[in-house]
Amino acid sequence: MLKGISVKNPGGIPISAEQITYKNIDPKVRTTIMIGLCVAMLGACFDGTIVGTIGTKLAEDLGGLSLYSWMVTAYLLCETIMIPIAGKLSDIYGRKPLFLIGLGLFAVGSVLAGLSNSMEIFIACRAIQGVGGGILIPVATAAVADLYAPRERARMQGLLGAIFGIGSGIGPLLGGYIEGAISWHWCFYINIPLALIAFFLTIKKFPTPTSIGDKNIDYKGIAILTLLLLDLILLFEFGGKEFEWVSIESIAMVVILVVLIAIFVKIENRVKDPVLAPHLIHNKTVIMAAIFMAVFGIGMIGAMMFTNMLAISVFQLTTLEAGVWSLAMVAGMMITSISSGALVNRTGYKPWLVVGPILCFVGMIILYGMTVTPEIAGNLFTDPDYIQELYMVRYLIGTFIFGLGLGCIMSVIMAAVQNSSKPSEMGMTTSSVNLIRSIGTTMGTAIFTMVINGRLTSELQIVPPEIYDQLLHDTGVLGQIMQFPQYAPQILSAFSNSVDFSFLVGGVILLLLVIVGVIFKAQKPEEDTEFEAVKKKIEDGSE
Repeated sequence: MLKGISVKNPGGIPISAEQITYKNIDPKVRTTIMIGLCVAMLGACFDGTIVGTIGTKLAEDLGGLSLYSWMVTAYLLCETIMIPIAGKLSDIYGRKPLFLIGLGLFAVGSVLAGLSNSMEIFIACRAIQGVGGGILIPVATAAVADLYAPRERARMQGLLGAIFGIGSGIGPLLGGYIEGAISWHWCFYINIPLALIAFFLTIKKFPTPTSIGDKNIDYKGIAILTLLLLDLILLFEFGGKEFEWVSIESIAMVVILVVLIAIFVKIENRVKDPVLAPHLIHNKTVIMAAIFMAVFGIGMIGAMMFTNMLAISVFQLTTLEAGVWSLAMVAGMMITSISSGALVNRTGYKPWLVVGPILCFVGMIILYGMTVTPEIAGNLFTDPDYIQELYMVRYLIGTFIFGLGLGCIMSVIMAAVQNSSKPSEMGMTTSSVNLIRSIGTTMGTAIFTMVINGRLTSELQIVPPEIYDQLLHDTGVLGQIMQFPQYAPQILSAFSNSVDFSFLVGGVILLLLVIVGVIFKAQKPEEDTEFEAVKKKIEDGSE
């Protein structure tokens, strides 16, 4: 075959004879790139959750406790906004340049975050990290489809799913350990060796896009989508905290959201190459996958956040001990994420998408049974280990089974989406599902918080009316225990049982996914016949 020869595919787009795809990539190069993607994904997932452990100490050192919530919000905002943009741009320019840009931004943001001497600077650095992470995660996920044939994608998505679980679960544990052993600054410096390893492993030639033509960037669509996501995330982040859910502010944000959605849909229907193509709504696999990933995000963040809060606030664990306990959920996710990816070609998608929600429900129900009465809570003051001994086994079993359920879903869903997508739209479809998962995690925090706060209003009636009126009817009530020490057992009991109730609600929500799992259909992996035809023309022309 002669180098440099090119022909046009059926769409009139030139394709080079030197084009690299999963069909002709060097297996050693592919393995090296995949390891690099996993290392980068691990770093991005670490930083998504690591601030949860070190946040208070960090904010105190920088004198910015009043800006505490923005440490998380800045990262989440930028990450979510970048996910669909990065996915689409990687379809146009290829995965490699986008991946390396994301890696560079993430590394720079990490160094600057560690060097920060004020809260404002730190928040800006977290935003840079969020941009980098928002590029890395969707591009790494989409790159699997470039590197591996359809029947191998589920197995590799299972590996990425396991990395996602490890990074998200161990982030708080790692943060607590590093902050205690050295300082919080090193929680960010640790990303530098990870970024360097990922860079050297992925600098080799990536597979190139299956279609290379005019670069039509949907600037208007990107701008409106950015504003839309900004409004949506801030609504869920500040609703019920900075303003009531039923208020002028929330109504105004909902109206703005509806208007932006209408404008975005109108733009996407007109542009030549939309950032999120309207025809995706007709792809039933993508739609059902979006439903699954939205609920996956809600369930995962809700369980991880509030099981840790329960372990620290009621079970009296240190942050480091709570991180160790959370490994049960991580272990469960790893087992089924890897096994589902390896076995899905034999079993099909449906069994995993039915069993997964059922396991999540069972795990939540086990957690729901950890009722703490005022008498049990009162024993904490004479025997701090009492509740740990009483509920540790149940807690670990519940979170482990919940993790098993989550692991059944993620890799299977991503493989189904990629195997039902056009090669030229792989980044866009993959990032659209990742975007929904990210929005789900934002919604999950708001939903679980709303359920817990609502339940607290009734649970706190266990105290006398004059005390009840002085107490906060939200998770901030834990900060009032020292103010009303004689009612500490009742307050702890009310808080614990409110979190307990949220597990029941979350379990029921996740169980509803069984219906979606039963009707879930995905087209079987198809070979890229168009590319094969073009490749044959090239070969024929070189003879």
